[in-house]
Amino acid sequence: MSIKKHSFGRTSEGEEATLYTLINKKGMSVSLTNYGANIVNIIVPDKDGKYDDVVLGYENVSGYESNSPGYGSFIGRNANRIGGASVVINEKTYTLEKNDGENNLHSGSKSYNKFMYETETFEEEDADSVEFSRLSPHMEQGLPGNLDISVTYTLTDDNELVIEYMAVSDRDTICNLTNHSYFNLNGHASGSILSHKVQLKADSFTPTDAQLIPTGEIRSVEGTPMDFRKLKTIGEDIEADYEPLKQAGGYDHNYVLSISGTEVEKVAELVSDESGRLMEVFTNLPGLQLYTGNFIEGKEEGKKNFVYGKRAGVCFETQFFPDSCHKPEFPSCFLKAGNEYDYVTVYKFGLKK
Repeated sequence: MSIKKHSFGRTSEGEEATLYTLINKKGMSVSLTNYGANIVNIIVPDKDGKYDDVVLGYENVSGYESNSPGYGSFIGRNANRIGGASVVINEKTYTLEKNDGENNLHSGSKSYNKFMYETETFEEEDADSVEFSRLSPHMEQGLPGNLDISVTYTLTDDNELVIEYMAVSDRDTICNLTNHSYFNLNGHASGSILSHKVQLKADSFTPTDAQLIPTGEIRSVEGTPMDFRKLKTIGEDIEADYEPLKQAGGYDHNYVLSISGTEVEKVAELVSDESGRLMEVFTNLPGLQLYTGNFIEGKEEGKKNFVYGKRAGVCFETQFFPDSCHKPEFPSCFLKAGNEYDYVTVYKFGLKK
């Protein structure tokens, strides 16, 4: 295993960004940057042994400074939507930025994907890791508590990208960290992902109102276009006349994972028949947002000057349920002072059998 470092350009404030590339014994590589702790490249072979980059993104740091779609992004302090852009903690109301209509999305316009991080690298015989860490100060993004955070990316020789999220706050707060990478197993510049197949270990999902805030209902996927319990192409039902799909312009929904939560379990699978690539998702978090890139506008250049269009990638955002801070019936994203937030997500790559 080895870790290589390269310049990734300067930010608009003049800070030097670095790209860290991890390469395993099988030739898979993952590139990460200390700007935003973002995933920049994941390069894996297809059925013919051809290597390609399977995540959407940008050529240098300047792209990640705007990055409205959130390519490769480390998201926090609270991923997904908070209704009314406010949260009550210990009977005190904290007002958040309204950056999604009347609601707060991904903690506001400056999520954790737009800060510089301290970096440590670790090289082992069968795995290499990069740890990004920083102190998120009290009232950053409008939320209480000095939150010590770290996200560690580990590439193993089994073609696993392991992401471990850790955080501790000195005050009661909320915490819900995720990664917002967009995957396209035919290669980042290959267009639509509608022919990809998805399987989810989820019997139910959380329907929303018109502003994509969960209503609190947990609805069975049985007999609906939301059912991915068996491998199904993304495009098969995406245009179905079904209110949740019409509200979101496609899939942009939280699935209730059928797992214990006590250990890291397989929760999803993404397959491309065209390339033969397979990606498995493992986590110990209770929810997963399946998002099919419905809001990619096709206006800006990504990597290799390619312009990504609508539904050019699919996200598997492991998480606590959206708006869980207002829904006591949902698993809680509240983090008590001194308690450790520690969750893992794994993206494992291979070839379909």
